[in-house]
This record gives sequence, structure tokens and C-alpha cells, in this order.
Amino acid sequence: MKSESLVRPFACLVPLALLTACASPPPAVVPVTPPLASAPAAVASEAAVATPVDVASAPVSAPVASAPVVVEPPPVQAARPGGLNQAEAKALLNKVLPAKIPGRAEWNADILDAFTALKIPYTPEYFCAAAAVIEQESSWQGDPTVPGLPTIVWNKIGEKAADKHIPLIAVKTALLKTSPTGESYKARIDKLRTEREMNAIFEDLSADAARLGLPMNMNNPIRTGGPMQVSVEFAESHVRVWPYPYPRTRSIRDTVFTQRGGTYFGIAILLQYPAPYDDMRYRFADFNAGRYASRNAAFQAALSKLSGRSVDLDGDLLSYQNGRPAAKSSDVEEALASISGQLGMNRDAIRRDLTSEKLVGFGQTGLYKKVFALADARNGKPMPRVAMPQIRLISPKITRKLTTEWFANRVDGRYQTCLARAK
Repeated sequence: MKSESLVRPFACLVPLALLTACASPPPAVVPVTPPLASAPAAVASEAAVATPVDVASAPVSAPVASAPVVVEPPPVQAARPGGLNQAEAKALLNKVLPAKIPGRAEWNADILDAFTALKIPYTPEYFCAAAAVIEQESSWQGDPTVPGLPTIVWNKIGEKAADKHIPLIAVKTALLKTSPTGESYKARIDKLRTEREMNAIFEDLSADAARLGLPMNMNNPIRTGGPMQVSVEFAESHVRVWPYPYPRTRSIRDTVFTQRGGTYFGIAILLQYPAPYDDMRYRFADFNAGRYASRNAAFQAALSKLSGRSVDLDGDLLSYQNGRPAAKSSDVEEALASISGQLGMNRDAIRRDLTSEKLVGFGQTGLYKKVFALADARNGKPMPRVAMPQIRLISPKITRKLTTEWFANRVDGRYQTCLARAK
């Protein structure tokens, strides 16, 4: 497992995460049962509305990990989720959204359409959860602007060039060639403002690499985007099991960078799965660290208690390489192997159950039940079934220690402010 000092790749902040060699996005796990309603969380904090993006509210990229994408077909639910019709839901959403956000009517329509298409219940808690993440990740910008983006992009291109012993000036000269928009690539990079523009440039660069004559990989490195910083791979996987509800003239990748598409897929990854939590903070933590990370972190804590071994509470139970479980055992597997006699399970049986760590069904495996039964007995009382993943967020933009817990609490403050408007 990855220690906090090493920092796993999904802790990167946007836009640096878009340009660095972060691993592939998280497994896209779409539920087979309706999402569980979450009670309002207990922690509240001040939350500014539509504030400029800064370190405190900088967008945090959707979690990335090297685990494979696993997709379960979602269910078909009632046409009126939550018992409200669309007019009632629209009125409720209008009540809870901040009063002064730009394009308020469009946000109302995009959020409501996403809830309707995804069959997610119309409740104040769920509406406010979506609104809180949008506010945290983009400050209600459909196509978030990123200060200093040209410098960031040139620095990263320079790093790529340096790895190939190519002077940056040579790369800039090559990028003076005309791009498909009629402007040179260099001119487009020099005036970059948003992630959507950056994605378009890298898509064109990737397709045009041979003509440009650059002996370096110019494949699109951008993995997350849009107003909720959703994973492109999640979106591409989701449409294979749940039809995208809007007419589409562009790729799913490009759709993620639109306000409507990014909102739709962000709400899907946040709410369209049966999270076993009563506190919404753990959904927010999962949004940052990967689905079921909070459940899995509690499993890691119980395992540590039972085995006496130090286990990273990061929510990842297996190590992955190239999208498959690595041959080398994770710290979780080693700790489980040390108590295999108590569990009555060999290594093969342990790994078999661990492979469902990103699915709702892991909580029903023999391994999960045995570990908690033994840990509860050792502890003298039930161990918590949910815990905050302990992951540190690292980026050149961050000058203080920020973590997944910080992210969850920050979003929860916005969530609590939103809920107050519903009263």
C-alpha cells in the first residue's frame, strides 16, 4: 500500500494533475441497487459562494488509481424519485441553490436533468451534496478558469522535452505551426484560460504529432475535467451501462468538459451508488479518494487492530499495476496472511474477496465479515464500519498540509450552508 509520505497519484490538484503522469482514473462502479439516503453531516464551516478559485477552494481532481474499471449495471428506478414530481423538485432545487451564482437557471436545469436521468432521489440532502461539490470544485464555473495556466502548460511540456533531451525552444518552434483552429499551437497555449481549452489543444496535438515532427509523446494527459472534476474514464465507462440522456455531437471526453455533461457525470459518481454511510462527509471523501474508500479505510483499521500490524488507512486494499492486481502483495494482504489461521482462509481465498474492494458486495464477503467479527471481539465493542481515508494532497499550489479529510470537511461546510437554505 502507499504510505502518506509517498502520496498516491489521485491526491494531485487540478490543473497540475491533468498534466502530470497521474495513473489511470478510479474504477467506475455503478450500483445495482438505488443509492442510500444520507443524513446531514455533523460538521459545519464557513463557505463562500462563487468565490474565486484559490488554494482553499482549488479544484481537487477526481480520484485516480491504477485499479481497473469495473462497471455494474445500475437499476431502473421509479419515474418520480424521492416522491416529488419535476415541478416540485425544481422548486426545491431553486430554494437550496445559492442566490447569486452566475447562470442560476441553467445550473438548476442541468442538476435537475441529471437527477432525473440517473434516477437519483429528489431530496435536499442529495441536491445539496451535488451543489457543495460543484461549488468546491469550480465555484460555479461551467468551464473553470485556471490562473497562470499557460505557464503551467509550458512548464510541463518543458519537463517532457527535457526527458527526451530536447530544448524547449525547439518544441516552441515546432508549435509555431498552424493548428486545426487556424491559430498556431503556441498562440493557443499562450492564451489558455480554461481546462476545456487545454483539453482541446492536447486532443489536437495528439492527432497532429506526426506532422509537427516532435519526437516525444504528446498524447492527451488530461484525465479529469468539468465543473465537478470528474474522471474521463469513469464517464466513458458509465455510458456503456447507463445511456447518456442528451443528444451528443462530440466525444464523451469532450462532453465531460461542458457544464451539462460534467455536472451529469459528476453527480453520477457522487450519488449513483449505494454508499453505506449515515454521514455525507464520507461520500465527499469517497469522491476524492475513490468509491468505498471510507468503508475500506474502516476495514483497514479493524485489520490493524486485529493483526497488530501498521496498515495505511487509504481505502485501497490491493496494489495494482497496469490495471490489474499486482503480483506483489499489498500491506493489507500481508496483514491478512499473518492471521490467515484465525480467518480460516488461505492467500488465494483472501485475494479473491479483496478483488471486490471497489464494489458494494465487498461488505458481504466472508473476509469482511470475519475480520470485523474478530476485531470486534478483540476490541470489546464493535469497531467503526466507516473511517476517513488518511491521504495527503500534494501539489505545487499547496503550501500547507491538506488531506482527503480536509476536502471532505470543506465540502461538508458548503453542504451544511446549503441545507440551511432548505429549511
